[in-house]
Amino acid sequence: MKKIFILTGEPSGDKLASRVVRELKKINSEIEYLCVGGENLKALEIRSIYDLKEITYLGFTNVILNIFKINKKINETVKAIIDFDPDILFTVDSPDFTLRVAEQVKKQNEKIKTIHYVAPQVWVWREGRVKKIKKFIDHILLLFSFEKHYFDKENVSNEFVGHPLLDNTEESKIDINQIFEKNKALISVFPGSRISEIDVLMPVLLDFIELMNNNYQDLIYIFHSTKQHYKLIQNYIKLKDIKNCEIISDDKIKSHTLKKSIFAVAKSGTVSLEICKSKIPSIILYKMNFINYLIVRSLVKVKFANIINIAANEEVIPELLQSKCNAKNICEIVSNFIDNPSKMKSQINKTQLILEKLKSPTPSALSACKTLIKYL
Repeated sequence: MKKIFILTGEPSGDKLASRVVRELKKINSEIEYLCVGGENLKALEIRSIYDLKEITYLGFTNVILNIFKINKKINETVKAIIDFDPDILFTVDSPDFTLRVAEQVKKQNEKIKTIHYVAPQVWVWREGRVKKIKKFIDHILLLFSFEKHYFDKENVSNEFVGHPLLDNTEESKIDINQIFEKNKALISVFPGSRISEIDVLMPVLLDFIELMNNNYQDLIYIFHSTKQHYKLIQNYIKLKDIKNCEIISDDKIKSHTLKKSIFAVAKSGTVSLEICKSKIPSIILYKMNFINYLIVRSLVKVKFANIINIAANEEVIPELLQSKCNAKNICEIVSNFIDNPSKMKSQINKTQLILEKLKSPTPSALSACKTLIKYL
């Protein structure tokens, strides 16, 4: 029986990996799996060797503070992979963790094929990583076509599979009018998928909502959360005692809620692609501690944080980063959009043109699946 070890480092990677595994199971039901994953891989009855939360760290300072724990987890993970002896080590995103594991695995057993899904953002910073990656990664699956240049240049085996958030998918019909108050406009809020992100952004977001409530009485703010962080977000809302806030963690309801929203306020990340695909105008937020910010600013070589803006080489979606990420600024920009429908329509039109250039003709998970089959 063929074996695949799936290594993820955070909830988004777990979700991406699960989509690929679903496709694999359709083609070959005899593959044996083991993983480091979360609720999505668990739903496919794939055992994780430990809880994904144990390795979900964010930021340089957090990594430094937890360096011994992280190294211990890397060693533990490498040993589990070597003992499992898979045909393929399938690493997904979280390069600072997953690629460090892959490098050690390859040193100990070069027969294990290493395939990585979601390339490190070498077009943003640390392009020199490509030369290091080629020594221990057999094949890399790219989400964006413009990434090929960086890996072709170093003769790294690679393939553009597209971003799964841009795939054409059919959704079941859900009447969310039964869930939320009628005659109220929805604003979707995405505070991040990590505890550290949520802790930084929730106070700012709730202050923003309080300011908005002074001027708008017919809005409901829907916080999009993982099941894991539902209570954390709920506790923040309870402390402020804001009545027009709801939290959703069901992925199917999230998607329908987003599409019914008039606007989205989101932490910078891949969720921006989903928002744009749903044709919802938005703004992007990002805030980190000052030391991390100084480090990142010195390394980053692009002008924007958001992939849409990077692809367009202009600020199509407003970005509020660091000190600009405050309740007053968010309120001013969101109000300006809501009060000017033509401005919202203009942003939507621009994002649709950019998305067309980023799409792949074949669903990302299916392309990734077919590549894994080739390497088995």
